[in-house]
Amino acid sequence: MAVVKPFRCIRPVPEKAAEAAALPYDVYSEEEARKEVAGKPFSFLNIDRPETQFPEGTDPYGEEVYRKAGELLKQRLRDGIYVEDPSPAYYIYELTMDGRSQTGIVGCSAVDDYLNGVVKKHENTREEKELDRIRHVDVLNAQTGPIFLAYRASEAIGREVERAKQNPPLYDFTAEDGVRHRVWEISGKEETEKLETLFGGIGASYIADGHHRAASAVKVCLKRRAENPGYTGEEPFNYFLSVLFPHDQLRILPYYRVVTDWNDLTEEELLREVRKNFQVEKAGERGISPFQPEKKGQFGMLMGDSWYRLTVKSEILKRVKDDPVGRLDVSLLQNYLLAPVLDIADPKISSRIDFVGGIRGLKELERRTEEDMALAFSLYPTSVEELFQVADAGLLMPPKSTWFEPKLRSGLFIHRLE
Repeated sequence: MAVVKPFRCIRPVPEKAAEAAALPYDVYSEEEARKEVAGKPFSFLNIDRPETQFPEGTDPYGEEVYRKAGELLKQRLRDGIYVEDPSPAYYIYELTMDGRSQTGIVGCSAVDDYLNGVVKKHENTREEKELDRIRHVDVLNAQTGPIFLAYRASEAIGREVERAKQNPPLYDFTAEDGVRHRVWEISGKEETEKLETLFGGIGASYIADGHHRAASAVKVCLKRRAENPGYTGEEPFNYFLSVLFPHDQLRILPYYRVVTDWNDLTEEELLREVRKNFQVEKAGERGISPFQPEKKGQFGMLMGDSWYRLTVKSEILKRVKDDPVGRLDVSLLQNYLLAPVLDIADPKISSRIDFVGGIRGLKELERRTEEDMALAFSLYPTSVEELFQVADAGLLMPPKSTWFEPKLRSGLFIHRLE
């Protein structure tokens, strides 16, 4: 059963919350991060990406860079920009985008739940990305980016959330991208104990976004345990910062693919090869009628000035119907077109493929194929249920299978490790 505890949160004072809240560190390149923090001294991105405080060309993984992050956090606390709540609490975090809301509970999930499979994952992580966040968390002695978890919706937990939302919010602001953020606190002893008990009845939680942050938090915990052989398991480093959302409120956007070339095929040859596994129909024109798939097993392909509707053949669907990973649309595209037709065997390492988050839309696919790419593919989004099925089977999704929106903000909730 899931262990999710309240915690003593370090958070911005209400009048600084909007300035402090920042998109996750990994959605920015270094150049973008430098531009984003310009003129925004209280943006948490200054702490999340501390290389922005140094001249261009500075090694972003240098020890002085991580120390700077720690110094900035201490300075924010000294200046009263951030405060630490006196007692453990949960927080209700509501995000509203395009008139649609999702509401999660901020708490600390047990590292042991990650190790024993109660917290389930669906992606592999890369060691170099883990190392950066391990050092960042270790030097700050705090977790600053919450892990986005999903759980199967519970009516009882939902009632507690709605009860808390009847109170005035701690924060209520709309960010530059139009997403509204509201936060409430649950700090009463009876309320926190009830919520902890209710989470104890949840069989599993699922990492929706933040696999590298989760893996890094776990490795910092294991390091602290090794350094403190008498640990009890109740120390804060045994838990990681998370926001847990009911599955029926989540929105997954597709993750598109763009490819650099036609693999030395002519247009006629390429279409002939694609037709071996897909039904192919002309579906639209560039700039006039781009094609977004309307159901599973359907894909859009932009080649030249034409959009094509690709529908995977029924015999292939029958072949993969019992394979939670193989029947994903991202797998069907990879296994029956990108690999056999375009010779992209491993999208994790191929320099001939790139990925475009669904939030950018089909216009971005048209732009990329005008500037630096030769082919684009639009996909139907992976569902939350498909994510659960893969994770429950102990399997892993292909890279770039899901794009969650809206993104959680960093800097609103900080979990100190001691």
